[in-house]
Amino acid sequence: MSRTLVQPVGQKRLTNVAVVRLRKHGQRFEIACFPNKVLSWRSCVEKDIDEVLQSHTVYSNVSKGVLAKSKDLTKAFGTDDQTQICIEILEKGELQVSGKEREAQLSSQFRDIATIVMEKTINPETRRPYTITMIERLMHEIHFAVDPNLTSKEQALKVIKKLTEHFPIKRAPLRVRFTAPNPNFAGLMEKVGEWNATVISKDESSTQPSIVCEIEPSVLHLCEERLKDVQGRVEVLSVSAHAESGPSVEQHDSVEVPQAAPVKEPDAVAQISETMQKQSISTESQGNAQGKQQRRCKECDVLVEDKLYREHCKSGWHKHNYTRHKNGLPPLSQEECIVEMELADSKKDLKDYDF
Repeated sequence: MSRTLVQPVGQKRLTNVAVVRLRKHGQRFEIACFPNKVLSWRSCVEKDIDEVLQSHTVYSNVSKGVLAKSKDLTKAFGTDDQTQICIEILEKGELQVSGKEREAQLSSQFRDIATIVMEKTINPETRRPYTITMIERLMHEIHFAVDPNLTSKEQALKVIKKLTEHFPIKRAPLRVRFTAPNPNFAGLMEKVGEWNATVISKDESSTQPSIVCEIEPSVLHLCEERLKDVQGRVEVLSVSAHAESGPSVEQHDSVEVPQAAPVKEPDAVAQISETMQKQSISTESQGNAQGKQQRRCKECDVLVEDKLYREHCKSGWHKHNYTRHKNGLPPLSQEECIVEMELADSKKDLKDYDF
């Protein structure tokens, strides 16, 4: 019996190349990059161009190995400097990803959306959040599909709306502090009753008495308007108030899910501080490191060991100072950066409560 002959294939498949394409003046220009490095370059985590480009060469077709003509480069970019053109294509071009890479990106974004949904919702019976596994299962049941053109937070808010229509799940309440002058405190208490707020504690001893309570996110802006009548103000203490005792996992539709230990609500600033301490390099340790090669980070105005410089560039501290540097603002210390990031996140989260 004759065997089937295996003929050689003339097409060479690119398995370890990420192609960035840019169309300009009717011409197509492409560059060959390392996988997973283009996004790092655009987010300013990676700054070494040699770590991103496979070669400082501009192609008209990477897969066929066709180089771009010098006259076309000069006409489109005004220069024939290959490195400068590669940087422009990196920043403005369209990243061509393979099917597996696209699947991995969608899977990662799906997980991010589920995490946001878990943080912003609770079980109305136990006032405890569902697990990430349960949230993902519910998202599959409503046939949710990730849209790569929208942010994870925008899609998470849409998912929450749809989940509340079909399952016992609702937005976590806001924990706020209402403050009003002594003569107007009685009027403040009446308004709190109208908003169906859950009172946590009251402090009537000071000249500015206050009350801590939990309200629905949708009435926050109404509260701010009504408090003007009694010369009061509102302060958001937590954008997602969960019960502080009892089981943290609740079963749904008779599905057995292992219960986790009770979780207490941590202080947001302390949480960010701990994370950034792990990601960044403290100035004290940099000052004590003698006899080691160091590099100065101009965005943060600190010295960093050579081998730790890349990890420093990935930290939230460096990214925040990089944004300030682009806007012409001076760098912040690690502690100042923590506070500013927390305040910015709180203001951004409050905009999402209008539904």
